[in-house]
Amino acid sequence: MSSGIRALIDQHRLVSFVVIAYAFTWTVQGALAYSGMEASWTHSILIGFGAFGPPVAAGVVVWASGGSLRTWVSQLFKWRIGAKWWVIALGLPFVVLAAGVALFVLAGGPIDFSAIQSPFIYVFAMVWGTVWGGGQEELGWRGFMLPALQDRFSALVSSLLVGVTWAGWHLPLFLNPTTTHGGWALSQQLLWMVSIFAGSILWTWMYNSTGGSILSVAVFHAGINSMGIFHPADTNALVPNGVPDPWLNLLAEVTGAIPMVAVAVLIVVGYGAARLANRNPPTPQDAGLPPEAVE
Repeated sequence: MSSGIRALIDQHRLVSFVVIAYAFTWTVQGALAYSGMEASWTHSILIGFGAFGPPVAAGVVVWASGGSLRTWVSQLFKWRIGAKWWVIALGLPFVVLAAGVALFVLAGGPIDFSAIQSPFIYVFAMVWGTVWGGGQEELGWRGFMLPALQDRFSALVSSLLVGVTWAGWHLPLFLNPTTTHGGWALSQQLLWMVSIFAGSILWTWMYNSTGGSILSVAVFHAGINSMGIFHPADTNALVPNGVPDPWLNLLAEVTGAIPMVAVAVLIVVGYGAARLANRNPPTPQDAGLPPEAVE
């Protein structure tokens, strides 16, 4: 990379991060959509590969800015955060699930407890989700973009800005009919957007409260993503004769989103919008960036 390009990236770190993250992910996932590849394990692996756009972009910007890649990556191995935060990272997804299921049942949603998956499936989903199915994004979104934004804005505003960028980054998945996102109705897409913003607040809370542990955020992210495995909604009722029931599917989405939003609101009220934590948030330097002001 020429010195001129490195200087340009250094002068416009956040913009460069977003451009590179989108370019990497949209190229991989756009090629998959264009190829017409059917859903399969290979397809899933390639989708996960495309999701490495944010950490690739963050690594490029940290390097081009003369920062410390070691400091940036070390956030992924920060596991000494206290038992309390590991209980939250591993346990809160089950609380969100239980609340969502309760609302679903109270609203008349049909359930089938016999269809609940084995705990071993959940363990696999958690490991997969942490390293390849969503958690791998976090070195970019929370490990780079969030601390860079929090150098200028409150934690809440920074969370929402990350949320907007994060949501838009998913666009190729909605344009590919072979992905889960591609099969969603408009109402499901809108509810997903709400969950993205709520999740962005939750991940900021975890990141700031643990002093910048990307590992805990990735596990938390994977846990929330994996909760659908244990939702006891009756699949035969949700998709009778292979045709999704729009009302029941909407009900499942709404009752799943409400607990996420409720927890996010409680965090904002309880911790305050400025930091979303009881300690100062990590700085850009904690994310490996040099001390110059972020452009």
